[in-house]
Amino acid sequence: MAVFEAILELADDHLVLGHRISEWCGHAPMLEEDLAMPNMALDLIGTARTLYDRAAMLEGKGRSEDDMAYLRGEREYRNCLLVERPNEDFAHTMLRSLYFAAFMRPFWLATLEMTTDETVRGVAGKAEKEMAYHIRHAGEWVIRLGDGTEESARRMRDAVAALHIYTGELFESSPAATEAEAEGVLPVRADMRAAWEDVIGQVFAEALLEAPEVPYPQTGGRKGLHGEGLGHLLAEMQSVYRAHPGATW
Repeated sequence: MAVFEAILELADDHLVLGHRISEWCGHAPMLEEDLAMPNMALDLIGTARTLYDRAAMLEGKGRSEDDMAYLRGEREYRNCLLVERPNEDFAHTMLRSLYFAAFMRPFWLATLEMTTDETVRGVAGKAEKEMAYHIRHAGEWVIRLGDGTEESARRMRDAVAALHIYTGELFESSPAATEAEAEGVLPVRADMRAAWEDVIGQVFAEALLEAPEVPYPQTGGRKGLHGEGLGHLLAEMQSVYRAHPGATW
């Protein structure tokens, strides 16, 4: 059951962030980004689908990936708080993507080397390549905005101030994740910190940004304690499925 819950946490992270990024479709600041953003959202949602399917198999209660995504309430979601944060503006969106991808790439690389779960290994092999692209794409935008105009630099500094307090939760292992780590299914989250700090440090140096001290990091997502933004996101995302349960097309 612990492995099921740990994989569910990963799936929730990817689905929620994928949905957040998809909200830019038709609203991005340039045509190229209007194409790039939905594709990155699809990367994340594709990972979530496979993880939900694996979690459902481990649970053994006959639920499908759609049931996992659409028939759970806000308090049942176990995503970290970072991924549910509202888009606010393009600076917030790019920085949030960078923070997440800079954690997930070393996580998936470590998973490839040690996991005993072949489905998770398959996810890791594909996802680490996608995360490498997300780091490059988001990192270039963070540099472009941080070392840009007075207005863009201010917005990027505001994004750092707003989002950095949520990054600590990336490195915390829930009780379920701790058991999955002990069983050799997933790597230890805390072990990713050095690689994450290296990526963020390099990008911030070029973007003329400084990482703030965070004496009181914001956590609680793994316990189902979320901000009101997740409830609004789920209400929109789940509305069609709940209105027409079992519908196919």
